[in-house]
Amino acid sequence: MKKTTIYLTCFLALGLWASRCPAQDKGKTDDKPKAEALTTPVKVQIVFTEFDGDKKVKSLPYVLYANAPDAPELKPGWTKLRIGSRIPVYVGNNQMQYIDVGTNIDVRAAHTDDGHLLLQLALERSWVEGDVSVPVTKSDGAPAESASGHFKEPIIRAFKSELDLKLREGQSVESAMAADPISGKVMRAEVSFSVVK
Repeated sequence: MKKTTIYLTCFLALGLWASRCPAQDKGKTDDKPKAEALTTPVKVQIVFTEFDGDKKVKSLPYVLYANAPDAPELKPGWTKLRIGSRIPVYVGNNQMQYIDVGTNIDVRAAHTDDGHLLLQLALERSWVEGDVSVPVTKSDGAPAESASGHFKEPIIRAFKSELDLKLREGQSVESAMAADPISGKVMRAEVSFSVVK
């Protein structure tokens, strides 16, 4: 009877201990590293073209390389390009402020199973065009900026666009077109891509 009680106690203790231990499943693959998501390297080309009437005035191409995850939708992560100059602008009291002028491009992409590329772009271009003569008051003891008491201020023009596109390789899309309300010049943005091999 004592042996049966001891065996029963050991059996119950072993059952309780086994129920608290995690079960090992030989079929689990937790020990193996997860496969990394595949990406497709792409070359994205953006061309800003400026027209004055029918005459092409400027054509500015930009190229960015990005890794496009093979996925049905866009993932976080941007490829960015910044190029430009700092332009001085008179703000009064003999002080200057510098303004960034140039091109900013942000791109993110995803490569779909059907061979299309999903592109999200933020395009921003600004440029200096001409200037206006601004009268400057002469302060005590400070000479005027010019003999006539005027300072030439730059005119800064800007173009901004945010786009969501779905393109085939080699397809070129005129993604945005706008006319400057003062000068009448037309700005076009054209986007294309190719897979890097």
